[in-house]
Amino acid sequence: MAPYLLLGFLFAGLLHAFIPAQFYGRYLSKNNFHSVLNATLLGIPLPLCSCGVIPTAMSLRKEGASKAAVVSFLIATPQTGVDSILATYGLMGLPFAIIRPIAALVSALFGGLLSTLFNKESDTDNLCQSQLKTQDKKSFFSKLKDALHYAFVDMMQDIGRWLIIGIVVAALIAAFVPEEWFTVFQGNTWASMLLVLCISIPMYICATGSIPIAVALMLKGLTPGAALVLLMAGPACNLASILVVNKVMGKKSLVFYLASIILGAITFGCIVDYLQFHDIVNFLGELSQKEAACHSAPSLLSLISGLALLLLLFNALILTRFRKKTKDNNSSMNTYHIKGMSCNHCKQSVEKAILNVKGVKSVSVSLENGEALVEGEASREDICKAIADIGYTCY
Repeated sequence: MAPYLLLGFLFAGLLHAFIPAQFYGRYLSKNNFHSVLNATLLGIPLPLCSCGVIPTAMSLRKEGASKAAVVSFLIATPQTGVDSILATYGLMGLPFAIIRPIAALVSALFGGLLSTLFNKESDTDNLCQSQLKTQDKKSFFSKLKDALHYAFVDMMQDIGRWLIIGIVVAALIAAFVPEEWFTVFQGNTWASMLLVLCISIPMYICATGSIPIAVALMLKGLTPGAALVLLMAGPACNLASILVVNKVMGKKSLVFYLASIILGAITFGCIVDYLQFHDIVNFLGELSQKEAACHSAPSLLSLISGLALLLLLFNALILTRFRKKTKDNNSSMNTYHIKGMSCNHCKQSVEKAILNVKGVKSVSVSLENGEALVEGEASREDICKAIADIGYTCY
């Protein structure tokens, strides 16, 4: 997976650095199919997890995106990403790499259209003054530096440990789970899918970390359609995202959000298991050959990529934490405790929300401690309200 992951991380950084944030809000404000389609197409390549997508989506909502567009964005974004698509191709082959973004596209469009039809709001309700703000100009090299830092530091911090957990869980499944455990599901698509849905919807699985788990379960006898359900439903939501969507978007939007994920996952799972059965049998044979090939010597590119990935993960998950211990402890700054932050996107969204409050001079957010140090004359109520508006709890 390492060469595909590194390439995917790089593409993700370039998207983050070179596409202005205001671009997303500008084309998502209308309560119609075009906004839904734009939100879906913009969300599919973005490498955001089901937690990291929440503050981004809430910010889009604040900047003028319609509820329908936000629902589509919430469904499409965590299921895929350039990193997970490339990793899917590297580990599971071309069929899954193609069907995965298609499934995300269809389920997101379905959820957005449901919201358009049954969650009426006028286009003028979505207009926002923040869309008129101009972005600071940065040089090409400054943006490139931001892209590399985002790709190989921020993103590594966000999904690195989940990627490691996914690979370790897959290895444990392959080594210790008897094949007889899943023989009951062979040929039984519905039982497989219901089991996977019950497990994957409430818990957190990132789009990339779910890939080795799905492969290991398929090799043990789980149907390919059920594995696709895991790849769709697992990253698309978790208990935290369910609670935040309900709080910020309302119960109707939550129903459309969950219904689209569940129906989309089951529909495409059935397509994989029933309409492409012979191709899947051949594909499983290729997977077995890949598993056997893993015991042979890897290529030089794989070795170099694997070593580079390990070094980057070590830097992002361990070394950066030691560097952060040298943070200033300025007594003039007020401390705010924040619940719900889980990744660097959460941290950046909280920093942006606080900086937009009138009277704030500077802010420093610690993801590890769940705290924000704020300097300025802004009231505590205004700062807590800005944090609550993007889906977090402040006290």
